[in-house]
Amino acid sequence: MKRDVRILLLGEPKVGKTSLIMSLVGEEFPEAVPLRAEEITIPADVTPEKVPTHIVDYSETEQSEEVLREEIVKANVVCVVYDVTQEETIDKIRTKWIPLVNGGAEKGSKIPIILVGNKSDLRSGSSMETILPIMNQFSEIETCVECSAKNLKNISELFYYAQKAVLHPTAPLYDPEDKQLKPQCVRALSRIFSISDQDNDRILSDAELNNFQKSCFGNPLAPQALEDVKTVVWKNTSDGVQDNGLTLNGFLFLNTLFIQRGRHETTWTILRKFGYDDTLELTDDYLYPQLRVPVGCTTELNHLGYQFLQRLFEKYDEDKDSALSPAELRNLFSVFPYMPWSESVYSSVHTTEENYISQHGYLCQWTLSAYLDVHRCLEYLGYLGYPILMEQDSQTSAVTVTREKVLDLEKGQTQRSVFLCKVIGPRGTGKTAFLQAFLGRSLVSDERNPSAFSLYTINTVTVANQEKYLILEEVDVETEFLKAADAACDVACLMYDVSDPDSFNYCASIYKQHYMDCGVPCVVVGSKVDLPEVKQHHGMSPAEFCYKHRLPAPLRFSTLHTNSNMQIYTKLVWAAMYPHLNGSDMSSTSFWLRVTLGAAIATVLGFAFYRAFYRHK
Repeated sequence: MKRDVRILLLGEPKVGKTSLIMSLVGEEFPEAVPLRAEEITIPADVTPEKVPTHIVDYSETEQSEEVLREEIVKANVVCVVYDVTQEETIDKIRTKWIPLVNGGAEKGSKIPIILVGNKSDLRSGSSMETILPIMNQFSEIETCVECSAKNLKNISELFYYAQKAVLHPTAPLYDPEDKQLKPQCVRALSRIFSISDQDNDRILSDAELNNFQKSCFGNPLAPQALEDVKTVVWKNTSDGVQDNGLTLNGFLFLNTLFIQRGRHETTWTILRKFGYDDTLELTDDYLYPQLRVPVGCTTELNHLGYQFLQRLFEKYDEDKDSALSPAELRNLFSVFPYMPWSESVYSSVHTTEENYISQHGYLCQWTLSAYLDVHRCLEYLGYLGYPILMEQDSQTSAVTVTREKVLDLEKGQTQRSVFLCKVIGPRGTGKTAFLQAFLGRSLVSDERNPSAFSLYTINTVTVANQEKYLILEEVDVETEFLKAADAACDVACLMYDVSDPDSFNYCASIYKQHYMDCGVPCVVVGSKVDLPEVKQHHGMSPAEFCYKHRLPAPLRFSTLHTNSNMQIYTKLVWAAMYPHLNGSDMSSTSFWLRVTLGAAIATVLGFAFYRAFYRHK
C-alpha cells in the first residue's frame, strides 16, 4: 500500500476547487477565497486509512500549463470539479480535463479520477443523469460525489473516496469494460483460495471460510451471515456453491461483487493479508523477512516449521500412501510462480519403489533447504502461506538459528540437529556411490538420468536414540578450494580408492592445506574395498597418516557391503557432534562409551517436539 496520497483538484475557473479545500480544512465556508490554496498536508492520524494525504489546488490564472503537466504526473488521483448548475463545466470534463489527464496513457496505467459536483446547495435535483454517460465512457472514473463547499455537504466523503481510489485502486483488480476480474487478480485470488482450502477438496467449508474471515478481518462470520453469502453466490452462479461450500468460481464471483458494489477495500484487505502489493505481486517484505544468521551459526527448521510442512504433506497426499507422486507434488507447488524443486531432488532424498518422494524424503528436502539457503526456504514458506495458516508474523518463526560453533566447542556439546559433511576425493573414487548408498541405493541398479544427480544427499542417522540429519555434499575436484570458507563444514570425509595407488595423495594434500589446523574433524574412508587393495604411493600408508595426525583409523566402504556402510555415516555424525575431541580419542572404545552415556543430555528440544507431534498424528 502507498505510504502517502497526493490529490490534485482540477476544473474550470469558479467551480469551487479552492473553496472545497478550505472548507475541509477550516470546517466552515471561507468568507474570502484566494485564487489558489497552498498545498495542504493532512496527517496520517486524522485520515480514515491512516496515511498522510497531500491536497493540491490548481489555478489557470496563477499557474502555467507546464506546471499543470508536472502536477498531473505527481498526482495519485485527480478530482475533476464541476459546477452542478453550469452545463458547460460538465461538458469540459469530457472534452478537456479527462483527455488532459489521461489522453496519452495506456489502458491499465491511467490515473484514477473522481468527479466532484460542487454547489449542490444551489440545485434542487441531481446532475447524475448528465454525468452517468461520461462515467460509462471513461473507465478511469472511480465515482462521482455531489457536494457543497458552502454547507459542508459530502466534503469529507469526497476526499475519502479520493484517498480510497489510490489505496484501494480498481485498475489492478477489475476491467470495467469487460466487467470481470483481471487475469493477475484471478491468479492471486486462486492462490489465496488454494491456501485457505486446508483439506484440498476444492471447496471452502464453513470452518475454512471462518478461518479465512478471521485471518483477514479479525472475526469469524455469524452463522446467518455465512448462509447469506452462500445464498447470494448460489443465486448468481451455476457452480459457485457445492456440497454447502464455496468453490473457486464462487470465491471469485464474491470478490467481483465486492468491487462492482464499490467495496474494493474488502478485496484489497484479503490480498494484502496474503502478501500482495498494489501491482498484485508478493512483496519483498512478505517473501524475504529479515533473518540474521551470524558467522558460525546455521539454520534449522523447528517444531513449528515441521508441523506446518507435515500438515501440508497430509493435505496433498491425496491417496494417503505416505508419498508424493509427481502430480501431487505439482499440486502442492501450484501456489508458486515456478517449480521450486528440480529433478535432482529425486537423487537427494529417499524415494519409494515407484520413485515418489516419501514422507521422510520430503521432510529431509525441506531440512536441506533450510540449512543450505534459509532465505530461499523462507521464500518457499511464504508462497505456501505459512504466516497466515500458522498465525505468525512471518516465516522466520519456522526457523531456529543455532548458536555459534565456537560455543559448541567450548561447552563440548552441540544443540544442532543438522550436520554438513563434505565428501572430498579425486574423480572416480566413488563419491557419488557413497552419497547414493546413504539413501540405500546402488548406482548399478539406479536407472535415473545421470544429469539429474545432485551434489547433495540428506538422511537421518540415529545416534544414542537421537535422530540427526546428515547432509553429504560431494565436492567437485575440478573446482579447487579458493578460500577457507570453501572447506567449511561440520565434518570432512576424505575418500580415496584403495585400488588406485595415487588416490590417497589427494586426500593427504587436502587435509594439510585446509583441515590440519582448522578444528574441523576429519574421517578418512577407503572406497572400493571389494577390489584388490594396492600400496599407496604416498610417503606413508593411510593408517600411518591417520595415526600421525591423530585421526580415526581409515574406514572401509564398498557398495557391496550395505550393512557395514551405515556405521560410516553414524561415525561421521559422531565426529560432527563432538568436534572438540581429537581423532585418537574418537577411535577408542572409551570415547564411544562416554558419548553414548552423555548423548541423551544433548537432545535438541525443537526436533524432539516435532517427533512427539508426529507420533501422535
